Amino acid sequence: MIKVKSRGNETAEQMIRRFKKMCEKEGLTKDIKRIAYYEKPSEKKRRLERSKPKFRTGNPNRGGQSRASRSR
Repeated sequence: MIKVKSRGNETAEQMIRRFKKMCEKEGLTKDIKRIAYYEKPSEKKRRLERSKPKFRTGNPNRGGQSRASRSR
């Protein structure tokens, strides 16, 4: 739970601004926006797949040679 206490001579606008920043740091606003609408299971799966780190595929011994230079 996020709590904001007034700091001395702080106005209400400044407190709201600090509260919003704390919510963004926690990822709360991003989560609320994501949950606001129904997400189909296939879309959820696609989103999770895109967020995974991508690994390099292929032969590491090749060294990026083009087709023309390999045939020689």
